[in-house]
Amino acid sequence: MRNLIRIALEGAFTNFKRIFFAADRVTDMELRRQISTLSVEVDDRVDEKACIGCSGCANVCPTGAIEMKPLANPVKLTDDWTKDKVPEINLERCVVCYYCHDFCPIFSLYGQKGTVHPSCVGDQEVDVSQFLNQPFKISEDKLNVIAQYLSDNTVLRNREEGD
Repeated sequence: MRNLIRIALEGAFTNFKRIFFAADRVTDMELRRQISTLSVEVDDRVDEKACIGCSGCANVCPTGAIEMKPLANPVKLTDDWTKDKVPEINLERCVVCYYCHDFCPIFSLYGQKGTVHPSCVGDQEVDVSQFLNQPFKISEDKLNVIAQYLSDNTVLRNREEGD
């Protein structure tokens, strides 16, 4: 009986702390205020410095939540490649499937963090130039599949036609 009373008192005290002193809250009061006033600022989902602008993420997005927005100042990455657009995620259409993240060639080819994240995973600092100058080995058939998929606009065309 003594143990039962002790358990009841400990539970009552814990609930009292939770209710009156906000103990064990997952979100702080500032975030709760932002949620209640619909003023939550969403973290960036795309690391524009690391992105190479290949449109692969937009091609694989099953809901069409990713659109490529043009850059005001295109960035020359190599002699053959100039980045002139970066992805923008429409969070109302995103289903957080991570196809964009998994297909990002920076992630696929170099084993580093991808540049597109439907959910915030923390700050990212990726310098693309070090990867572009670093040799890597990939079989010719895999490289052809990746190149074909990155340049395959049938996915975009089918989405526009409603297929």
